[in-house]
Amino acid sequence: MFKRLFGGDRNANRAITDALYGEIVAAARQPVLYSDWNVPDTPLGRFEMLSLHMFLFQHRLRGEAGVSREIAQELTDDFFTDLDHSLRELGIGDAGVPKRMKKLARMFYGRTKSYDDALEAGDRAALAAALARNVRPEAGDWPQADALAGYVFEAVAALARQPSAAIHGGAIGFPAPQPG
Repeated sequence: MFKRLFGGDRNANRAITDALYGEIVAAARQPVLYSDWNVPDTPLGRFEMLSLHMFLFQHRLRGEAGVSREIAQELTDDFFTDLDHSLRELGIGDAGVPKRMKKLARMFYGRTKSYDDALEAGDRAALAAALARNVRPEAGDWPQADALAGYVFEAVAALARQPSAAIHGGAIGFPAPQPG
């Protein structure tokens, strides 16, 4: 992991990935998402926001090789380890965790595909529809989906401006969603 950048110091590597993952989790827990934009503050709603922010991080590093690719893989591993721990904390037994992990992995990768397709097309309406379908499937009409889609486009632009070297050092900053 990150040998080219840090030699073999696993503690430094862990500190970097922990810092990055901490920023991703903090961004996914921004209160505006839940209080103003009506993302359900439930385990599934928190999964949706963590998945979205993991997608944004992965999207930022997409196409980069070397250390960026290694960090992206390490954080993906951390994300799925975190999901495993969360399932166990929710009381899911050892026998049920693998089946649920497979389902969550399918959900995550399905979402990343639909979000990526909408971003690549520059289609805010398609992104809002995908977000609504995933975050509030039972709501029918979710007016805040457009605000969340706007935030995603803003986050993509903000992350694109951040140098890879800063990310390699453990720093990444997500924009603050604006109440509305």
